Amino acid sequence: MNSVLISQHHISGLSNVDKKKHIHKLRLLKAITAQGAKSVSDLSSILSASTPTSIQIINELLQDGVIEKNGYGKSIGGRKPELYMMKPGLLYILSIEMEGFKTKMAIVDNNNIMVSAIQSFPLVLANEVNAVDILYDYARQLIQSSGIDIDKLIGIGISIPGLVNTKHGSSYTYIISNQHLQTLQQVFEERFDRPVFIQNDVKSSALAESRLGLAQGKRDVLVLLMDWGIGLGIIMDGELRSGTSGFSGEIGHIPFVEDGALCYCGKRGCLETVASGIALARLAKEGIKSGQYSLLNELSDQEIEKIEPHIVIDAANRGDQYAINILSDIGKNLGKAIATLIQLFNPELVILGGKIAEAKQYITTPIQHSINMYSMTQFTENTKIVLSELGPDAGILGNVHTVIEKIFDKQINIIVLQ
Repeated sequence: MNSVLISQHHISGLSNVDKKKHIHKLRLLKAITAQGAKSVSDLSSILSASTPTSIQIINELLQDGVIEKNGYGKSIGGRKPELYMMKPGLLYILSIEMEGFKTKMAIVDNNNIMVSAIQSFPLVLANEVNAVDILYDYARQLIQSSGIDIDKLIGIGISIPGLVNTKHGSSYTYIISNQHLQTLQQVFEERFDRPVFIQNDVKSSALAESRLGLAQGKRDVLVLLMDWGIGLGIIMDGELRSGTSGFSGEIGHIPFVEDGALCYCGKRGCLETVASGIALARLAKEGIKSGQYSLLNELSDQEIEKIEPHIVIDAANRGDQYAINILSDIGKNLGKAIATLIQLFNPELVILGGKIAEAKQYITTPIQHSINMYSMTQFTENTKIVLSELGPDAGILGNVHTVIEKIFDKQINIIVLQ
């Protein structure tokens, strides 16, 4: 990979012609990483370069062992065009996905191939920055056991719930750095000795949908992540939108119920108090303690106090009517909120992901019913509601694309400013 990601000292020694050629190489690699295998014609269009120039760039990358032929594309009347893709295992990314009560991590290569099994360990998110040391210890063990060439580990991608400013590398909800001269990103980079990129968990999932999932090739998509909390990823005009401070999509804390329950954010009546994994667990506990007949009554007192959304969803899938009813209540509230989003953004697609999406028809049916009730027909007839097909690995894969694309962009910017 040295022929592509080169040092700043090496860049300063390049001629203007070589700098331009290297930018073409980086843009080409960024495109095939983000969009998949491409033909010469596709790459010429992406690079805004002539066919001979594109072929020269491709041949040099083939000779350097950076890309390889990857089958054939569809024919438009002649021979099928050859497609080109990066070689697997050229570079690696450590992807860390933090949730409320556990953290997952894996090492993934440039072609989204997991070279290590996803490791999961308990870590309750809090404000303390000592979580950095805990993560580092687990990461070091994972890297050593994977057997990868450490020199090929180009960066770390970390997704965290809550308010995250990716541009500044700061978290304002969890693991808040108390070192005023350092952002959380800088704290991580100092510990890992690698570039680190921090992203909100929902935006990471939305990026994965855009690159690998159902949002591929779509321009206007909303990605709803339904876990302990509720978050929104916004893809408009084909781009992931973050907002001025990086905080866009925090729909879980919009006011939803007048004088409602107290939310952990300090306000009352937030959407998350009636439509989230937190709400689902609370309703399940309340029902069991009030004597509702349910398969959930099989749980011990200790299990009831620590009940998680997947337990309620499993009961619903086993035909438990009480579990189905509370999922329906959650779905109705979610549907009403989504109806508002459809009116605001007019998306072509709404993708539902996260743990609660695993309830399938028990959550999608009440959601669709509420959308039909609260959104105008002219909007809903052109908007599809679908379940994510990426499964629980969406955040892990989204982190990988964040790292690769930002590292390529950073090197392009260095060359342009030289």
